[in-house]
Amino acid sequence: MDEREAVQRARDLFLDDRNVHGCAETTFIVLKEAFGLPDSASSAAAMALNGGVAYSGGICGAISGAAMAVGLLAERRVADHRAAKRAARLVTALLMRDFEDEHGAVDCRELVGMDLRTEAQHQAFIESGIWRDRCLRQVEFSIARLAPLADEATWAETLRQLEEREP
Repeated sequence: MDEREAVQRARDLFLDDRNVHGCAETTFIVLKEAFGLPDSASSAAAMALNGGVAYSGGICGAISGAAMAVGLLAERRVADHRAAKRAARLVTALLMRDFEDEHGAVDCRELVGMDLRTEAQHQAFIESGIWRDRCLRQVEFSIARLAPLADEATWAETLRQLEEREP
């Protein structure tokens, strides 16, 4: 699955009228599919990450879902566990930096301007359609940035560049 196909798959999942998958779940599923990881259809591990972890307003679900998929990919590609953790952190940190540069923040509450913990604010969020536009762009951004890592050469080159920048 190339970057364009991955972004389209995210749109299809995220905008499905049944509203089954949130930001974290969509990003997690699509990147697992793009990376060729097992059990790609399951979003269970990411269910509570939408809205910045349980609607707390923390790190955007698109980032946390992506971080989980990157961790799975790193585990598969890097034999040493410590090295895999470092690789996953470096890739996720880069995503967070680029995400903040593009969207102005990484925390859900700042990104949507609402406190989703209250029923009234959550309902206002749903009715506003922000999730169909702003949140979708954030999901698409995360997937577009990371889907190319499915290619092992791109993965290796990205890690090489990230490690060179590290002190």
